[in-house]
This record gives sequence, structure tokens and C-alpha cells, in this order.
Amino acid sequence: MNEARQTTQGEEAAFDSRRSFLLRAAVGMGTVAAGAALRAGEPQAASPRGWKYSICNETFGDRPQAEIFQFAAQCGYRGVEIAPFTIDPDVRKITAATRAQLRQQAEQAGVELVALHWLLAKTTGLHLTSPDAAVRRETAAYLVELGRFCHDLGGKIMVFGSPKQRNLLPGVSRAKGLQYAVEVLRSALPTLAELGVILALEPLSHRTTNFMSTAAEAVELAEMVDLPNCRLLLDCLAMSTEATPIPDLIRRHSKWLAHFHANDPNQQGPGMGKLDFVPIFQALRDADYRGWVSVEVFDTRPGGETIARRSIEYLRQVEAR
Repeated sequence: MNEARQTTQGEEAAFDSRRSFLLRAAVGMGTVAAGAALRAGEPQAASPRGWKYSICNETFGDRPQAEIFQFAAQCGYRGVEIAPFTIDPDVRKITAATRAQLRQQAEQAGVELVALHWLLAKTTGLHLTSPDAAVRRETAAYLVELGRFCHDLGGKIMVFGSPKQRNLLPGVSRAKGLQYAVEVLRSALPTLAELGVILALEPLSHRTTNFMSTAAEAVELAEMVDLPNCRLLLDCLAMSTEATPIPDLIRRHSKWLAHFHANDPNQQGPGMGKLDFVPIFQALRDADYRGWVSVEVFDTRPGGETIARRSIEYLRQVEAR
């Protein structure tokens, strides 16, 4: 809600400038040191309740974005996460006027547009691990365009999931796939750093993708990229498919964690299945996580409004324990 940001416009500009400086200055540092520098530039959560909750806009189907922002704010969310394809399948076609309008509508509703996800969904000819050098160059260039879109909306995080556009293609070994992915990310990330944008790698279940299907594999790629704005997203649904318990995964990889997706293994919202978030929130507290907790669902049959209400009601109940 509106109390989420108590800073003036001048303070916001100063923070953005400081964050951009930290990102650029940290290039070439060790990843741990870079992460510490970034954390030093992060604002503290404004709400005395603790977590900052956001929700993904595609949860609501084809409702107008302004209505989505307003409803999210009414439920108590302080942020909305944007899937670019819900605006246009090609981010390069999203005009400056549309970007400004989206940001204004969010501000009027009292929410922030905190992140982008499903980065390459609905695109054609783009692939993170393609053996074709021209495809890799185009993919890196498109990530830069997504970074500009994210920046224009006021966002700070880009979540790289997009399983179909990262799968290892026939004949491409895992070692080669890592090499290709590093090339693409190292090409795009310096410009993202100038824009103050972090790319958060999203491990997804082996049932969804054959590349970066565990948290450890995502961290391995981030270590190979070795740039401070290449970090990690952890998603409850994806983590539930690993042998290691979710709280242990959070603690184990906490220094890389930049963003968090809350959902249930049944693909609906938190509290709409059997996953207990009490130990998950405790692990996030132990990790001193101060980022967004963003509701992302894949089974929207209950309806966007129901999912939004039930999810935040449950998360607040857990938070109060």
C-alpha cells in the first residue's frame, strides 16, 4: 500500500544512483563481496509486519492492468510482478507511452512494479543455450531490451525462468550449455547493471527443463558468470521437487538470494495446498532475506481474485506466528 514507500522522490533518485554505482563498482569483485555491496545498498522493508508481498499479473488473465494493480493493492500487496508477454509478446514493441502509463497506473494504485518474469515466453528465435552464435547474440540483446523495460517500470529484478528457451538442444552437452549461457549472460549483464537491474536465475524442476533444474545448478551458473547482478530466485514449487528440504535450500544458498516465489506444489497459491510456510519463513528470517515474497501460480482455476486473497491471508497468518 502507500505506506510501503516513505521516501521522497529525491531520496529514491539517490538510492537508484547509489545502487547503479554499487552494481558497476562491484564488477570484477568476488561474488560474495559483490552480494554484500548490493545488500548495503538495499532499503530496509518499510512495513513493520516484515515481508513485502507482490503477485504476478498473469494470475488475473486478461483483466486490464490498471484493474489488476488496484485489486492487488486492495488485497494488501505492495507490488506486482509483470510477465512481459501480457503487455506484448515482443518487448521492443512496448512504446514509451505504454511504459509510462503502466508505471503511473501502478503508482496511482499504490503498488510497485517490482520485477519481470517469463522473460522469453512467447518469443521466437531466442535461446539461452543455443549452439548458434547468432541466436545467442540476439538473446543477449533481447535481455538488454527487457532490462530497459524493467527499468522504465521502476523494477529492479528480472527472473530468468523460461524453460523452453533454455533447454539443452539435441547434441548440446551440459558443459557446452553452461558455456553458451555464460556467454549470453556476460554480454547482457553489464548493461543491466547500469540500469540497476539484477538478473535472478530460477531453478526449475527437472520435469520442466533439462538445464538448471536445481538450486545448486543455478548457483553454479551464477558462479561461472561471476558478475554481481547475476543472482538467484528460489521458487517453492520448484524446490519441492528436490531431495533437500526447502528451508535447508534457502539457508544453503541464502547469499545468492535476490527474489522469492511463494506457491504450493499443487501449482496454486500458498495456503491452497499442503505446504507449510512456517519453517520456510523462519529460514528466510535466518537468511536475513529482505526482498519481495511474490505469489506466482500456474493453476488459476480458482480464479485470480480468490488466489490473491487466500494467498496473502495465509502468508500474513504465517508471518504472525
